[in-house]
Amino acid sequence: MLIHAAAYDAATNVNSLWLLVAAALVLLMTPGVAFFYGGMVKAKSVISMMMMSFGAIAVVAVLWVLYGYGLAFGTPLIPHVLGTPDLGLTSLMGKDGLTPDLGGLAFAGFQATFAIITVALISGAIADRAKFGAWMVFAAIWVTVVYFPVCYWVFNLKDGWIASILHVNDFAGGTAVHINAGAAGLALALVLGKRIGFQKGMAKPHNVPLTLLGAALLWFGWFGFNAGSEAAVDGVAAIAWINTLAAPAAATLGWLVVEKLKDGKPTAIGAASGAVAGLVAITPACNALTPFWAIILGVVTGAICCLAIDLKFRLGFDDSLDVVGIHLVGGIIGTLYIGFFGLTHIDGDASKPFSSLLYGGSFAQLGVQALGALAVMVYSFVLAFAIGWIIQKTMGFRITNEDEVAGVDTMVHGEEGYALETV
Repeated sequence: MLIHAAAYDAATNVNSLWLLVAAALVLLMTPGVAFFYGGMVKAKSVISMMMMSFGAIAVVAVLWVLYGYGLAFGTPLIPHVLGTPDLGLTSLMGKDGLTPDLGGLAFAGFQATFAIITVALISGAIADRAKFGAWMVFAAIWVTVVYFPVCYWVFNLKDGWIASILHVNDFAGGTAVHINAGAAGLALALVLGKRIGFQKGMAKPHNVPLTLLGAALLWFGWFGFNAGSEAAVDGVAAIAWINTLAAPAAATLGWLVVEKLKDGKPTAIGAASGAVAGLVAITPACNALTPFWAIILGVVTGAICCLAIDLKFRLGFDDSLDVVGIHLVGGIIGTLYIGFFGLTHIDGDASKPFSSLLYGGSFAQLGVQALGALAVMVYSFVLAFAIGWIIQKTMGFRITNEDEVAGVDTMVHGEEGYALETV
């Protein structure tokens, strides 16, 4: 082989290996999203729904390698705001292009999967009525002008303004992933408008086991999502792992109890949605909570998100698969919760100015958490709405009413999810 690995100490090798494994787990989450969403749409929309997730993998992975990593983690192009494009990850291949940076490439791969799933999450808000080509154009533009800069703000700990100036604790993406995707989903739901016959109970999930499979894959991959964000095999990664077990389990219970009281029956879709809501909420906080407070967060989030999904009927926006009610609301809850119950300096770095209400007696951290969440939410919503509106007015984003009735799968992809032959 022409490329020879440089010598690394044992700790670097172990941490890089964990990042590569975690990256694979997180990448699996996007097919998990495809199954989770695919089971909840109409039978004649399942291919369209799943293709939007797989399309996100294709377009975002290419753009990340071409220039996205540099915009998110490169040397500052605009200090505190944006990095310098790094064509084809050239800076990580060594001066001669033959000595790849093991840790750097592992980190780049791990972060690529975050960008991919963030885009895929948005698609649930516009299920049953979006053109695939328009979605791919939106995904390419949105990830470039929204996700890559927000990633720099939140995850670039040395220079991003949300991380290094505000000192917001967002360990694995409550703002950068979930609030970001939820706000964009709300914007697109408004741009594309309501499905035909939009009302409560208009369409039941066509394949509940498919959704449960998707939730299981998401939960499995989420251990890489959260514990992998430590980028090391240590106690903080272990805390993140345990909290990723406890919070969604508690959220499942919280959702089911409220669903039973509200609707009379606990459902499998409710259990899956509750687990995902808990996973969303623990994402920013998994490094900063004791397991006890992670359980409380889960119960609270499951209950609130179960109620929040009905907001679309009260407010009149058609968020098909509850991206707003689960990801935006859950992301906000988890991000703000740190300001109340976050354990000061749980990562052992006492130099960080972090003080929650419970452990430091101060509202200061709550304030910066709220400011970071608001900034990402507004930025994502405004730009997603503008991008979606321009696409709708030019190439068209929404399919016609006739095609919606006939079925997105047949009209857009020429395929059927369940092409059963009768003898």
